[in-house]
Amino acid sequence: MERQGLTEHELRAWRTSIQMVELLRARIEQQLQASSSLSNADYTVLALLSEAPDGRARAYELSRAADWEKSRLHHQLTRMSNRGLIARERCGSRGIDVVLTAKGLTALEEAAPGHAQEVRRLFVDRLTPEELDRFAEIATKILDNLRAEQPAS
Repeated sequence: MERQGLTEHELRAWRTSIQMVELLRARIEQQLQASSSLSNADYTVLALLSEAPDGRARAYELSRAADWEKSRLHHQLTRMSNRGLIARERCGSRGIDVVLTAKGLTALEEAAPGHAQEVRRLFVDRLTPEELDRFAEIATKILDNLRAEQPAS
């Protein structure tokens, strides 16, 4: 069976979405680095931990919540642990809890206002409330499909 190529209409949608995601990611990364010395990955982990009960989560839960491979999370946690932003604690015989430290919470609290302002400036304020709802619906549809096709770890 011969595979179909993408039409000009499909290519435009695909390329535009990829360019948007990459440019948004780069701008957010620049803003976080300039204002807080946190990377977007640092911010993601800190935000997830701040929302977890007692600022603590199992490593596999963080991996799932961030949609990251186990090895990516391991390397990120090592960098953050070395900087004192998080701690890793044994949980049972095989588990690891990742714990938000006071230093990590302070870094997140200092970075959050500027991060939110930049997200609002670059993304939220560019769309109407209805467009935001529609965007979220479309993104959720694609994410749900991607997650359904993801092999179990």
